[in-house]
Amino acid sequence: MEPFTRRTFLADVGQVMLVAGLGSAAALELDLAPACAGDEPKPLHFGELEPLVALLQETPQEKILATVVGKMNDGTDLKTLTAAAIFANARAFGGENYFGFHVFMALAPAYQMATELPKERRALPLLKVLYRNAHYLQEVGGRKNEVLHALVPADAVQPGAIRKAVNAGDRSTAERLLAASGSAPVDFLNAVLDPVEDNHDVHSAVLPWRAYSVLDVVGRDHAVTLFRQSVRQCAKSCEAQKGKEAQLDLARAIVPKLLEKHVLPRAKPGTKRAEDTWVEQLSETILSSSPELAGEAVAMALAEGILPEHIGEAISLAANQLVLRQVETWEGRTAHGRRTHGDSPGVHASDTINAWRNMARVGHVRHQAAGLILAAMDTAKSHSWTQPDKSSGYRKVPYPRVEDLKKIDVTEAKSLLKELDGAIRENDQLRAMALAQIYGNQKHDARPMLDLLLRYAVSEDGRLHAEKYYRTVVEEFQTTRPAFRWRQIEALARVTSSMYGYSQQDKKEGRAPGYDDACRLLKV
Repeated sequence: MEPFTRRTFLADVGQVMLVAGLGSAAALELDLAPACAGDEPKPLHFGELEPLVALLQETPQEKILATVVGKMNDGTDLKTLTAAAIFANARAFGGENYFGFHVFMALAPAYQMATELPKERRALPLLKVLYRNAHYLQEVGGRKNEVLHALVPADAVQPGAIRKAVNAGDRSTAERLLAASGSAPVDFLNAVLDPVEDNHDVHSAVLPWRAYSVLDVVGRDHAVTLFRQSVRQCAKSCEAQKGKEAQLDLARAIVPKLLEKHVLPRAKPGTKRAEDTWVEQLSETILSSSPELAGEAVAMALAEGILPEHIGEAISLAANQLVLRQVETWEGRTAHGRRTHGDSPGVHASDTINAWRNMARVGHVRHQAAGLILAAMDTAKSHSWTQPDKSSGYRKVPYPRVEDLKKIDVTEAKSLLKELDGAIRENDQLRAMALAQIYGNQKHDARPMLDLLLRYAVSEDGRLHAEKYYRTVVEEFQTTRPAFRWRQIEALARVTSSMYGYSQQDKKEGRAPGYDDACRLLKV
């Protein structure tokens, strides 16, 4: 089959039709004029949204909240503000700045969280993230050091070319190839997942999913701009690991070997439904195996024809167990210890499988199989965490303990929610998990408890993970069978009680930076 080329595409449909098909915004972002040697890269421009995008990039942190609330008062809606924030972040950081891409990954959840809040409080999640975004934009110099510029697509895309460019650390070639790799958002998603598989971690997995998930907010003709972040993030990671090529090659060979051994991917995904006991057993296998054996177990399940949705459910439950089984060391916060929020292994593993489950539902069957294998391997690897004294960082059975449950003497919904609110404020993770479990056992409505946990996901810092993990739990709760789904909310209750009062940016106790000012400006 002839490779897709920009030249043949233009010959077929003409420059005018290309611009019309992509939309004016995409035409501005993909510089379709020939580039001359020595030309300075042209700025990335976002059409009608450009003034607002530039305003968000240029406004200092101390003024950003008042500026944004002023725009809202003048009629700018949350969707428009979110789109502008996404563009400002992507253009400034390009997926390469550690704190920058964490903010990007919080923007989509913040917008989704807004829909769950009362009208007068809906702007709070976005304002909190915008305040954080302004802080890191100032650190990189506002618009002075933008990473993304207008792009000229490559002339041709050969199979494996994007992966090769990324693994060589060649950002420019990789993103030009990406821009010529298709026409629909799912084409670009599939294109970036090749290098993601070779450079897999929580960030490389979550970033493309968050980019895909916001396309209905920013417009689907902006897909290339958002996915450019993934190829640049992976290429930067490869560049930082120069000299470790032999070690990387060994790691990168594991998934292809498993796919070949088990004759995957199948032409069509399996359709066999898994019983509860099977899901539980696969979850336990992942937790008790090496990464390679966990990946093999998933490959075998795929080859057997089990529904990928049910395999993903088992991996999600295994990741959830990392949160519920993490030891509770009250002496300090070193090596995770008392802290279960932020970058703890369980939160990272849960976010990783959530991203792969979502991408498996829309992407190519090759990436569906590889992604589930990688997520299982990641969870198994996360289970190897040990305490400073080298003992296991995990219990053999999950919290809450029998003695924790016996301390709860209420069963009515309002009383349990009141007790949970107190446990969160006291950072009492064990009591929080016990209260959440009893609430679920009583078959109370999940929404009031989620509303309580949502409030703290908005008000607390969460080490840049509060929004992301909240949405992970909500989505996994919705897609997990009734026998197991309440474990997800128990884990969220624990993480919420862990993060209460801790501010990553200020390095001191307190709410998320900017939250109180946002409440004052919104008069809530």
